[in-house]
Amino acid sequence: MDQEYMTAFKGRFTSAMRWPQLDALWHVLHQQNDGGWFVYALGGNPPDKPVTSEQFNLFLGKIDELLRQEHDHDYCGIVYADSLSEPTIIKIYDPNNLGVSCGFSDNPPLPGWILSRLQPIDLPEAMQPPKNRRSWWQKLFH
Repeated sequence: MDQEYMTAFKGRFTSAMRWPQLDALWHVLHQQNDGGWFVYALGGNPPDKPVTSEQFNLFLGKIDELLRQEHDHDYCGIVYADSLSEPTIIKIYDPNNLGVSCGFSDNPPLPGWILSRLQPIDLPEAMQPPKNRRSWWQKLFH
């Protein structure tokens, strides 16, 4: 399952560039709200079960409010879905930690939240280089 999730996470995404596109995406998600969505707030533990339909609706309302308050631009551009019409995984970037979430980067920041049909894995751990690559330089000083 880890590989399936990583393949989905690293797949092709489309931005909800304008606020009306985000509104349309939220509408699609409300239509698909069958209690089968995982809501993963990075920085915490990945969830082991999907949220309820009520929890999902609450999250969508609160995240929309947060994005509109804290991303004070005439465009959205910080929500990406594998499909805007039939999404299965959505990345929502934190307006206060954007780095280079748009454009190209070898090490883009992780999103703040991920909505998915697949059970999430611990992304910060999965995205780390192998332990021998993390500590090779420390051997120089010992």
